[in-house]
Amino acid sequence: MKILRSAFIPLLAVALALLAGAALIALSGASPVDAYTALLEGSFLGTDTVPWTEALGRTLEKATPLVMGGLAVAFAFKAGLFNIGGQGQLVIGALIAGAVGYGFQGLPWIVHMPLALLAGSIAGGLWGTIPGILKASRGAHEVITTIMLNFVAINLTDWFTSKVWREPGLLARTPKIEPSAEIPRWGDLPIGFFVAVAFAFLIWYLLQRTTFGFEIRTVGLNPNAAEYSGISAKRIVVLTMTISGFLAAMGGAIETLGVVGRYEPGFNSGLGFNGITIALLARTHPLAVIPAAVLIGAMEASGAIMQFKADVSPEITDIIQALMLLFVATPILVRWFFKDSPENDLSVGSSWGSA
Repeated sequence: MKILRSAFIPLLAVALALLAGAALIALSGASPVDAYTALLEGSFLGTDTVPWTEALGRTLEKATPLVMGGLAVAFAFKAGLFNIGGQGQLVIGALIAGAVGYGFQGLPWIVHMPLALLAGSIAGGLWGTIPGILKASRGAHEVITTIMLNFVAINLTDWFTSKVWREPGLLARTPKIEPSAEIPRWGDLPIGFFVAVAFAFLIWYLLQRTTFGFEIRTVGLNPNAAEYSGISAKRIVVLTMTISGFLAAMGGAIETLGVVGRYEPGFNSGLGFNGITIALLARTHPLAVIPAAVLIGAMEASGAIMQFKADVSPEITDIIQALMLLFVATPILVRWFFKDSPENDLSVGSSWGSA
């Protein structure tokens, strides 16, 4: 029953968003049934020309950085922190992974690929440490500092791409990574997705089964009580923001090494911010991040198919995602639709402490 209560708001948000999306599709003159059928075919079932394994692989490919971004936001929430810097941490990780991927030659795959992935993730973790230190030492709010650092990271990676690690040619991008740095695929399925799933289970275990996880959750619930019991809240804040940045950056590194093959400014625009949607849909539970990311990944993977087969604008999927976030993050609106629902079940704030 506890699991069902926790899942009530996300499922309700998805259902309401899909109903609103169906109304918008109907108003545009298209068929909602055809549109949602195309969505399923483009993301899971396949079409006459696209086998289901390829459609599923595309969905998982889209979902991979969303899993990592959702984990980054959800992990920070557990310590009472709101990391909006996922986009900046992601592009830092993507750039450094690309630089290591093409800059080191002659290494075997077993060394080169993990090295590039780890280098990008650590770089993003260090980027996340900055707002953590500012929060712990000066009391600077992490929402403000992470937003500002997003702009710094985006412009910094643009400069590196255009001036330092630029491939000769008209486009500002890094050279293609070495084959030894690529994250392979298992048939049509991206291995990077399974790496992201493994990290989701690792983060769940860390939070629920370790002393460090208990300290994080304690600081998130009451930092003053945590300090009284001997837990250094400042240390937890810095470490939490570092790990959160590490997770977001790994999403960017996987995207560079397993999908794009190089770093190119703009290719991952918005992926870091989508982590907020994923974390809220998942009620900040690390394992629930996986289905939430797959749902959003399916919608992004099937946008072209919906446009081709049902004459639906691809922006419709963006509107549906925005509505999901609206419904899941605004309990008072959901309470207006379902007045007899228990207040505790509809409170987003209470779920952050209990999920």
